[in-house]
Amino acid sequence: MTTQKTMTNTTSWQTIKKFIINVLNGTSLGIVITLIPSALVNQLLPLFSGNAFAQQIGFMTTLSQCALPIVSGFAVGQILKLSTIDAGSIALATFVSAGVVTPSPKGMTIAGTGVILNIILVAFLSTIIVQLTKQRLGHLKMLLQPLLTLIIAGGIGLATLEPLRNVQTYVGELVAYATDLTPILMGALLGMIFAFLIVSPLSSVGIGMAIGLAGVGSGAANAGITVASFTLAAMGSSVNPLGGTLAHFVGSPKIQMANMLTKPKLFIPTSIGAGIMGAIATLLNIKGTAFSAGFGFSGLIGPLTAYSQSDKSILAIIFVLLVFVILPVLLALLLKYIFIQHFGWIKAEDLKLTLQ
Repeated sequence: MTTQKTMTNTTSWQTIKKFIINVLNGTSLGIVITLIPSALVNQLLPLFSGNAFAQQIGFMTTLSQCALPIVSGFAVGQILKLSTIDAGSIALATFVSAGVVTPSPKGMTIAGTGVILNIILVAFLSTIIVQLTKQRLGHLKMLLQPLLTLIIAGGIGLATLEPLRNVQTYVGELVAYATDLTPILMGALLGMIFAFLIVSPLSSVGIGMAIGLAGVGSGAANAGITVASFTLAAMGSSVNPLGGTLAHFVGSPKIQMANMLTKPKLFIPTSIGAGIMGAIATLLNIKGTAFSAGFGFSGLIGPLTAYSQSDKSILAIIFVLLVFVILPVLLALLLKYIFIQHFGWIKAEDLKLTLQ
């Protein structure tokens, strides 16, 4: 009887944990979908100043950022395999309470990406409401579900908007203060934290946005992710195809998540490399934005943002290349030699990808 109860409790906890991870991944996916277009073209658009087509692209990519809460809400519904009505109800609740739309004397103003912490909270609340009501409303579901979710979850979200906006601002300021106080130590720590996040079920992009990580803190986080990407690619290169190897840094090292979570020893070399590169990035004054902090080398968002935040000198270009290409590659090869070839603590097979 006790064994059966324990198994039930374990199953319940696993279900809750999976639900939490799915909602976090859904909101993070919304962040990526809506912000990547702007991140990819914003560095190039100033080169075409005055061009009508470039201005139109700028308008579209800027407006897409404002859609972050509604796309995040819908993505949560899709990941949880909910119906279109369910996903749409979640999207409405996250949109109205995100803070992207504010009343103005002439109507409404739409701007910004919203308060990420509040978007996550409302995504959880609205998903729970949808799950509780989807089988109980019967033929009235299409009429009542969007309204109930909007009023209850969206209403709570409007009440929590300002407090969570303040929390988000405070956490960002606290990280920035700690980085100014002990820059090298904090740079190493941020590099290690984000190298862990990038291969965990959590979203490095979502957390970077949620805490407003910018400046040298963002640069250190990017450096940590980059060296983790190259290290995992190098260590598994002998057992993975070329496409799989390149995907670690051209795409995302999150493809190694299953291996990392089942073989925790893999975190040792990535953490060492990330700590070193986080400190070096801080020393070289590599900077970033809250959005770029979670990407590293992927899509060249980290290096392009670091360059855009610099003084655009030849020395700045050299520093960007050092932090995002030269040193990560050298460090990755060194860590591969130490952990695989010299001591044999890690085997290349530990990083074999299951590609379908």
